[in-house]
Amino acid sequence: MLNAGIFIFDQVEVLDFAGPFEVFSVTSELNGYSLLKVFTISENGNLITTVNGLKVQPEYSFDNHPPVDILVIPGGIGTKKEMNNSKTLSWVKTNYKTAEIVFSVCTGARILGSLGLLDGIESITHHEAISELKEIAPDTRINQTKRFIDNGKIMSSGGISAGIDLSLHIIGKKFGDDVKKQTMKYMEYGAWEK
Repeated sequence: MLNAGIFIFDQVEVLDFAGPFEVFSVTSELNGYSLLKVFTISENGNLITTVNGLKVQPEYSFDNHPPVDILVIPGGIGTKKEMNNSKTLSWVKTNYKTAEIVFSVCTGARILGSLGLLDGIESITHHEAISELKEIAPDTRINQTKRFIDNGKIMSSGGISAGIDLSLHIIGKKFGDDVKKQTMKYMEYGAWEK
């Protein structure tokens, strides 16, 4: 079983974390909870407030979460603060060393870029944050033609809803096309068939 840990923070974009949470949760449920355990993590475990005011209670803090195999770094205006938060950067760096996959959604790429994790590889972010990512991570190769980019351990997606596509890609990569299609069908997402 893989652990999918989703980092959440004040001023996170809702669909950036809720999209991957839904994909991974549906996959888990449809397969008897044997493939994935999905959970949210914040710095201190306290209630967070999203970009549009939704209150979310994380399950874990930086200090007490299970090991993370798939680490999701969502975006939102709050990443401008988090990319300069030494505790966040240290935590992401530590979990990067042990995770199988670390991926950003939207402007979550700011955090990966701040750590140098996008240097020398292709990346993507929200279309309105491309010039900013070029400043944060001048050694990354931003590819605006792709909805998401898989570099192996490090992956990134474009804005907001693109995180769903990358999450489904990861499901297919880790568990096969049949599991991916089963998830898409249940979610009625994309090119699913009745």
